[in-house]
Amino acid sequence: MHDTPLPPTDPALMTAEELLALYARRALSPVEALKAVTERIARMNPWVNAFAALNPRAIQQAGESEARWMAGRPMGPLDGVPATVKDLLNLAGFPTRRGSRTTDATPAAEDAPSVMGLKQAGAVIVGKTTTTEFGWKSPGDCPLHGITRNPWNRERTPGGSSSGAGAAAAACFGPLHIGTDAGGSIRIPAAFCGVIGVKPSFGRVPQWPLGAFANVAVAGPMARSTRDAALMMNALARFDLRDPFCLPDEKRDWRDGMEDGVAGMRVAIVRRMGFEAPLDAEGETALVEAARALEAAGAIVEEAEPRLPDIRAIFGRVWGVAMARLVATIPEEKRALLDAGILEVAESETKMSAVDFLGADALRIEAAHAMARFHQRYDLILAPCTPTAAFAADMPTLHPQQALWRDWAPWTFAFNLTRQPAISVPVGLDAEGMPRAVQVAAALYRDDLCFRAARALEIALQTPAAPSL
Repeated sequence: MHDTPLPPTDPALMTAEELLALYARRALSPVEALKAVTERIARMNPWVNAFAALNPRAIQQAGESEARWMAGRPMGPLDGVPATVKDLLNLAGFPTRRGSRTTDATPAAEDAPSVMGLKQAGAVIVGKTTTTEFGWKSPGDCPLHGITRNPWNRERTPGGSSSGAGAAAAACFGPLHIGTDAGGSIRIPAAFCGVIGVKPSFGRVPQWPLGAFANVAVAGPMARSTRDAALMMNALARFDLRDPFCLPDEKRDWRDGMEDGVAGMRVAIVRRMGFEAPLDAEGETALVEAARALEAAGAIVEEAEPRLPDIRAIFGRVWGVAMARLVATIPEEKRALLDAGILEVAESETKMSAVDFLGADALRIEAAHAMARFHQRYDLILAPCTPTAAFAADMPTLHPQQALWRDWAPWTFAFNLTRQPAISVPVGLDAEGMPRAVQVAAALYRDDLCFRAARALEIALQTPAAPSL
């Protein structure tokens, strides 16, 4: 195990746990922490472009939190911690524009369940982060807000669709960020931006209203440390009757057991998710390095392959039908305002029959069954997260159906189809100084094992938590 690095002195660079410890000792106030974050936003966001909207009441909320800490009565386990919300989720008093020029600018009347969880825990909402239009793709741009850029290199994309959340996490615009993930939209930007991205088990974090990809999408934490992500999960994973798929409350702190390590666990290195997914040489190096780290920590690591059908055809239909349904809900006179790729994908699946769609969904359930059987032998899956490092921020989106499983999400969407938990974990920087990552996945509802493995990798590899800016 490496020596523990010295803690930062700039509050904007601190983890949520570090901030909370200082608040409790009266050594730092939530107002001071927020001011440090907003100074970075003022300095860097003009080129990062991580925000759809900033919260003008954040400083007031930080002041209220400071008063509670001074009285020794914090309202919850995240009191005074700066956090952001992806603009696919409702934040009361702000419009939910979803990155689209076709959406209504009327402010939402109530918070989404995950936002309510953050607020009840006392978090200070800094603002809403950018998303690709309706969360449809992995490059980090949208018609409404333009291009979001990667803090590690402004010429590169942060990934998507949680583009603003990934960029904000890497740029230290607060320690906690809510993303959503229907095919990799938390894990891809986390990988490209060198942060932790948690795709929980389906139903673990309630959602409402449900979005375009309701059957496979989840909301989850993005943070610069695994412990912060687990701390955030405590606030997000709360039963909410608005979501008919929501799991009951699990009375636990998701940090419990995280430090227990992976000794004795069986880990499968998976290089094939039902088809030959691409991976460049540095991605292969990252995978091998992560496997060695888990083995050194006592895990039993071996190559294995779950017997999955070709999931490209399954996800392609789920994705395409969702886009076709979305386009059908938009008035015809506004459709020209949409990202052209959405129209292309929607058109490709408009004529799909109900029988074909139900056949694809049946295959999705077969894939989930195959994974459940696979996890009878293996506690964890270790797999690549993205085919390459972050690509150019202004790269045009061409042939989106092929790009989906060639450039964007070939390694991530399987776990959305099977609904099991997966976490993107940074492994290090490549020769060009860009983050590389792997993902760890566990059986459905065994999110705790993912956290343990992610924490073990974090301890072993100690990759930079943020670029030097």
